[in-house]
Amino acid sequence: MLARTLGAATVALLLGGAAWAQDQSIIVQSTTSTANSGLYDYLLPIFQQDTGIQVNVVAVGTGQAIKNAENCDGDVLLVHAKPSEEAFVKAGFGTDRTDLMYNDFVIVGAGDDPAGVGGMTDVQAALGKIAEQGALFASRGDDSGTHKKEMALWKDSGVDPTTASGDWYRETGSGMGATLNAGIGMGAYVMTDRATWISFDNKQDYAIHVEGDEDMFNQYGVIPVNPEKCPSVNAEAARTFADWLISDKGQDTIAGFKIADQQLFFPNAPDN
Repeated sequence: MLARTLGAATVALLLGGAAWAQDQSIIVQSTTSTANSGLYDYLLPIFQQDTGIQVNVVAVGTGQAIKNAENCDGDVLLVHAKPSEEAFVKAGFGTDRTDLMYNDFVIVGAGDDPAGVGGMTDVQAALGKIAEQGALFASRGDDSGTHKKEMALWKDSGVDPTTASGDWYRETGSGMGATLNAGIGMGAYVMTDRATWISFDNKQDYAIHVEGDEDMFNQYGVIPVNPEKCPSVNAEAARTFADWLISDKGQDTIAGFKIADQQLFFPNAPDN
């Protein structure tokens, strides 16, 4: 893994290798949140200009992205469920995992705030209040990184919302943008990553009601798929992509992605 501290040298090396990379491409198995936010539309043309490598993104829930990568249907995994990512590497499907960037989760809801959770910073207490009031809550229900985190937060709050499935707890089985649309349509609370919320166009009277709890931290990681498990992987180009993302150039590019002057992702690749 190239060090971030060697970012300038890394980028110079990548630029020097653009000729061999020309016409190469990789598949990145990633999350709907990174795609919905517009990050890839901003970042990938810069990467391709630097390296000549084309990146094709498959945007699904984290659970499905990991399954796809285990089936050798991708060269790089970029998701946000660290325990599952570490298990992926431990099982030999990934060469290594590196922290890439972070943001946080928030709970959004209608302006009338039927459960009265507006302004709360204790997410477990807020979820408990939503359950107690039987207020509508729309969940992705799709084994995505967001859904995994949501279920962990419900567990910590002492509530099993699946016992109310189809009642006040509604599972969409959809990506983040689609779940926000469904939740707003039914007047339900929704937990979303902040980046998708900032970039989401159909807010209507919805606003962030619950935020600021350290338990809502949202870490993303990048993992090249292991060619020993998947011989068809474009390992060299995959490594180039991962190294570019954690280089100074890649980290600065991530930090520079903003909508309405709001930064959506905060780079935190380690200096090593």
